[in-house]
Formats: sequence, C-alpha cells, structure tokens
Amino acid sequence: MAGQELIGQVSDLLREVAAEAVMPRFRKLSETEVRVKSPGEEVTIADEEAERLLTAGLLALLPGSRVIGEEAVSAQPELLQGLGEGTVFVVDPVDGTANFVKGSPCFSMMVALLQEGEPVASWMLSPATDMLYVAEQGSGAWGNGEPVRAGQPPQWNALRGGVLTRFLPAEIKARVQANGRDLAAILPGMHCAGEEYPAIVRGEQHFVVFWRGLPWDHAPGTLFLEEAGGRAARFDGRPYRPAEQGFGILAAQSPELWDELQRRLFAEA
Repeated sequence: MAGQELIGQVSDLLREVAAEAVMPRFRKLSETEVRVKSPGEEVTIADEEAERLLTAGLLALLPGSRVIGEEAVSAQPELLQGLGEGTVFVVDPVDGTANFVKGSPCFSMMVALLQEGEPVASWMLSPATDMLYVAEQGSGAWGNGEPVRAGQPPQWNALRGGVLTRFLPAEIKARVQANGRDLAAILPGMHCAGEEYPAIVRGEQHFVVFWRGLPWDHAPGTLFLEEAGGRAARFDGRPYRPAEQGFGILAAQSPELWDELQRRLFAEA
C-alpha cells in the first residue's frame, strides 16, 4: 500500500513539474528542443527536464526507492534490470511526446510505484486539462479526487475501441480487423496510453489493443483501469506484470467484456 500521504505528495509533485518544465514549452518548442532518439520516436527538452525533476522529487519523497524513467532507460537499457525487485517508481515524463510536439493536448505525465514488481499506486496527469487520475491497489481509483468506476459496456455492435497497429504483427492485425468489422468503430488509438486507459473508464471507448508493453506506458494505466472495475491482461489472459517481458495487452471496460473480446476478436478464421 502506498498510503494517502504519499499519494498526495506525488500528485503535488507531478503538478509542480508540469508547471515548471512541461506547460511552459507546450506549443512553444523550437526545432533545437526536439530530437529523434530512435526511428519514429521523438524526445523533447520537456521530457528530459521533467524526468530529471520527477526523479529527484520522488527519491526525496521515498528514500531508499529507485526511479526508472523512460529517458534514462533510453540512454542506459541496463537500468531495467531488477525492475521486479524492491521499491521502484517507473516514470514516463511526457507520454504522447509526438502529440505534444504537434501541439495536441493529448499527452500525459505518468508515475507508478512498484513493490517487488507489483504496481501498488499510480498517477496519470493530463497537464493540458489539469486532470489527474490516481489509483491505489485495493483502495480504488479517482479522477481529480472523485472516486471513479467504469460503466457497463454496450452490446457488441455498439462497441468502440482503439487498436494500435504500428507494432502489431500483420497476422494479428488482420484477424482483429476482420473479427471487429461488426463493431461500431475500430479507432486508430490516441498515441498516449495515459489518455487511453481513462477514456475506457469514462466510457468514451470500451477497449484498446496494444502490442508493446513498456512498464512506464502501462503500469500506471492497468492499475487504474482494474481499480476502476475494468480489466487489462495479456492476450492469453495472463496478468500484465511490468517486470515481465512480453507483448500484447488487451484492456477492456469490464472483465466480462475482456472475455468476450479475447474470444471473438482474436479468433482464427
């Protein structure tokens, strides 16, 4: 358990860092403040500065913990070793960097606290709208301090869900698209996990299919969704564990919908 004091402290820290390092650069980035760190992946001065400030702040809040941030791992992949051991914060300083660069408000700042590899608390701040989503293992989920619960999903032909196809293997992509032709809509995804998971809880979409399972992308949102009454798991039903390597995550508005999607969406022709 993280405890309400720590939850409040990390919430305050996120908002402070957003105000200092992220929002002053929103829609004001110069060309020199954006670079390509890998094919198709951008990083900005806001990502780097926010991660530096969050790392220092989190270590001060919980001495003896470790912080594993996306940008630090980009420079030193070996930092991921031991993710499943001890007390670890995983940090995505700006999730949805491509959106941030384009000037879209669809980006998030995310933190998850892991104990021996298990998420026990998570925070997802949408700085452009000042919406903060928080979850604590076994205690529930909140949006700006108000308890939130996922609603009941509609019938199959009224379902809307995101399928992020960039990394999805061609065979799975073709199967999902064919099996989902009777759905109300298959959406291209928001390109920001910190917005995708809350959108399921809000009922704006009912499911999402991811391929990559990077811990800073999914540890915060999977805990939030499950504490709000939804379900997120690997395609074969195994729980998503941030410290375990693997691909494929299906997130749904309810456990029952997850079962139906897993059975029908991934069925072989």
